[in-house]
Amino acid sequence: MGGGNAQKSAAAREKNLKNAGKTPEQRAEASAKAAKDATAFMCKICRTTFMVNVKPPTLYLHMSSKHPDCTDCGLCFDSMAGYDPQ
Repeated sequence: MGGGNAQKSAAAREKNLKNAGKTPEQRAEASAKAAKDATAFMCKICRTTFMVNVKPPTLYLHMSSKHPDCTDCGLCFDSMAGYDPQ
């Protein structure tokens, strides 16, 4: 009398697939997304990049500290045109 190990083998295969991680295509896709997110906002004057999750006050702080002669946020960042910090 011998019992089969088919269920054990299938469970082990499934476990190993989960531990294998991402495929090279998934890694490339994630890397491209991360690179795009890292350069979501770029200052048009000094080319400093900001992450996609940066808040408008942070961009305004960059403009006021790095480019004090600028009066309009739109000169640094297209998305900040007409931004009022008050």
